[in-house]
Amino acid sequence: MRARDNVANASDLQKQVLSDGLVEAATTLLAMLSDATRLRLAASLLDGEQDVTTLTEAVGAARPAVSQHLGKLRLAGVVRVRRDGRRQLYALADTHVRRLVTEALYTAEHRLSDRPAHHGPPLPRTR
Repeated sequence: MRARDNVANASDLQKQVLSDGLVEAATTLLAMLSDATRLRLAASLLDGEQDVTTLTEAVGAARPAVSQHLGKLRLAGVVRVRRDGRRQLYALADTHVRRLVTEALYTAEHRLSDRPAHHGPPLPRTR
């Protein structure tokens, strides 16, 4: 069997030559999530919309730093923002970003443990 015979089940994305624009957009997205504070912010947003005060407490960073990171994430299309009165509520931009953040965290769990938490029974949430 030849190597090229092995591509019968490849997706359309895998079959096409990746354009420079597509690669650049993907690397920008991954670069945004490669910062620890920004990844923590994105992980906090997996639970839904949150304001800057809540996110600041969740990630343990100074409010100006959190605001700056959120601005970068918004410009990169990782998060979206909506106004609710005087507050701005942030959320992950779409399901693709949600899956990317989740899979990155699951992959990290696999590298750190032989039985990651997401493979076990659900743990009760504590307050």
